[in-house]
Formats: sequence, structure tokens, C-alpha cells
Amino acid sequence: MAEKTLGQAAASATTRSALLGAIFLMATSAIGPGFLTQTATFTNKLGAAFAFAILASIILDIAIQLNVWRVIGISGMRAQELSNQVLPGLGWVLAICIAVGGVVFNIGNIAGAGLGTNAFLGANVQAGGVITALLAIAIFLFKRLGGALDKLLVVLGMVMMLLTLYVAIVSQPPVGDALKNTVLPETIDWVTITTLVGGTVGGYITYAGAHRMLDSGRVGVEYVRNVAVSSVTGILLTGVMRVVLFLAVLGVVAGGVSLAGENPAGEAFQAAAGEIGLRFFGIVLWAAALSSIIGASYTSATFLVSNSSDKRALQNWVTIGFICISAFLFVIMGTAPKQLLVFAGAFNGLVLPIGFTLMMYIATFRQKDLLHGYKYPAWLLIIGWLATLVAWWLAWTAFSGVFSLLSAA
Repeated sequence: MAEKTLGQAAASATTRSALLGAIFLMATSAIGPGFLTQTATFTNKLGAAFAFAILASIILDIAIQLNVWRVIGISGMRAQELSNQVLPGLGWVLAICIAVGGVVFNIGNIAGAGLGTNAFLGANVQAGGVITALLAIAIFLFKRLGGALDKLLVVLGMVMMLLTLYVAIVSQPPVGDALKNTVLPETIDWVTITTLVGGTVGGYITYAGAHRMLDSGRVGVEYVRNVAVSSVTGILLTGVMRVVLFLAVLGVVAGGVSLAGENPAGEAFQAAAGEIGLRFFGIVLWAAALSSIIGASYTSATFLVSNSSDKRALQNWVTIGFICISAFLFVIMGTAPKQLLVFAGAFNGLVLPIGFTLMMYIATFRQKDLLHGYKYPAWLLIIGWLATLVAWWLAWTAFSGVFSLLSAA
């Protein structure tokens, strides 16, 4: 009896660890170098009015992730496998989009890791990026390190949040003004909201946590509540980091500092807390880059390898291959060319509505077979379809802007 109780406790702890890992994989995948730069840039541009854009993006993100995690979690299949069940070949289209975006953005993540080590330790940018890529490879190469992946993601996430919170307190932001603009914004910028949504749940990030959850084996109708709580928690963690970073930068901007350089987030940290602020920024940027390298590579690999226990080793090797390719391209180019990143952004903008429309179709019309007879909540279908319409509208807005930029280049 005692052995059974101990076994149940161990299984429960494993479940909690797996779900926590899935939550932080989704959250830390979203919090990458681009996340830091975007937040600082938009805060510098919009000031306190950026608070409304953050709130709007969080609400839309929750509607999307609640549905994506639930459909994948109940079906027990990855997004590309579900896609091929609905329309043969669609899964491979989705996988190609994810893989292309994953490699390109990983070049930016590795470059961000190099910049982080430079700001923290004064190390050579290229050397710092390559060493971080090698560390990410080691995590997937050695079984003992791979087993600690979930715990590592939690630690990286907490380090980023605590250091950024310190800078937010030191910068003394006008919190009252930010709260007012959350519901009564002085200006509304839809392009900014589009960018935030794409950066938080666009491309591979949409599926990062849900696919990690599948790997844990915690799937099926009996885990619906855990899946729902986990999906919302992941978005809220990302939202908390966005708000804390926004307040840190807002305090600097409100104090009259203009962030006009190439690294607005780093400038904000340094302006708020001096030399120690710059060092903290280096740690935050490095942690964000490492977690995003892991998230982009792992999720891209899950789209190319079937979801079965005998394919886990192959999945690890494909993940390592993604990191190697990205690191090689980083060494050659130093960073991702602007036009390449623009194209990758366009891919990200299309992946979200295409994949999410598929999820909502399954939730609405394929409950009997693909969801094993599960009766999908009507309220979740309503908010899901509304979010689908918004996602398509935002994608069209972003894609039109991409073509305008490319034609002007």
C-alpha cells in the first residue's frame, strides 16, 4: 500500500513537472530577443498607450491557446498529424512553414545570445552565440541534461522576470498612467497589436507548449482541466514579463530618455540602473535567447518527426540539426539579413490563422473521430471562431505591410 502511494506521488510529481515544463517552454519561446526589442521599441513609440496593445494581445492569445492546447491534448496528435487527417498534405505545408521560420528566427536567437554574453561578460558576439548554441545542443545530446530541460526552462523564465522586475522598480514608471491607458488608451495602433500577437503565439510558438505536453504522455479527456490551466498560465507568464518589461522601459521614457539606438531594451536597462542594469540586460537577453533556441529547434523538430516513443532519439537528432544549421548560418552572415527576416515574419503571420482555422474546424466538426467523442464547450467554440476571424484580419494587415516593405526595399 505504501509502495502504491509512493508510486502515485511520484507519478503526480512527474505530471506536474511535465506540465510546468510545457508552460515555460511556451512562455520562454515567446520571450526571445525579438520580444525584448519589440516591447522596448513600442513603449518608446507609444508610451503609456502601449498598455492597451498588451491587454488586447493577451486576450487574443488566451483565446487561441485555450483551443490549440485542448484540441491537441484531447486528440493526442501533433498539429501536422491532425492537418493530414483533415486534408492530406496540409500537415507538410504547415511543417515547412514552421521549419523555415524556425531556422531563420533561430539565427536571430543565436545572434541575441551573442549580444547578451557581450553585454554581460564583454565576450565576442560571435563566440558567445556559438557557445550558447553548443550549450543548447548539449541539452539535447546528453540524456541527463535533456531530463533536466523542464527545470532549466523554469529557471531561465524566473531569472528573466526577476531581473527585469528589479529594473522596473528602479526606473519608477508612472503606473497610474499605464493603468488608465490599459482601458482608455490615448492611441490605438493595430499594427503593434498584430506584431505582439505574432510574436507571442505566431509560427512555432503556437504549438511549442502543446507538443511538449504530448511528449509527456499527459493527454486525453481526463487531462482537459490541466491542459486548460496550463495553456492560460503560459500566456499569463508571457504577459507578466511583457508588462514588467513595459514598465521598466516606460519609467525611462517618461523620464525624458529617447531610445533611438539599435538596442532600445539595453539602453533602457542601462539608463534605469547604470552599469549593473546593462549587465542584468545581458543576462536577460542571453536567457531569452537560449530558451528561444531550445523552443524553436525542439518545436520545429516535432513537426518533422512522428509522435511515437520509438522516434524520440530521432527527434533529438533533428533538433540538434536545426541548431547546427542555424549556428552555421549565423557564423556566415553574423545575423539574419533584413529581407530574410521580413519573409520569415510573413510566414509566421500566415502559419497562425491557417493552423488555428484547422484547430477550430476539428473542434467544431470532428469531435466524434479526432476528439474521441469529446463534447467541445460551446463558449470555447464561440471565442475560438472570433479569434480566428481576428487572426486572419491581422495576418492580412501584416502581410500587406510585408509586401509594401519589400517593394520599397
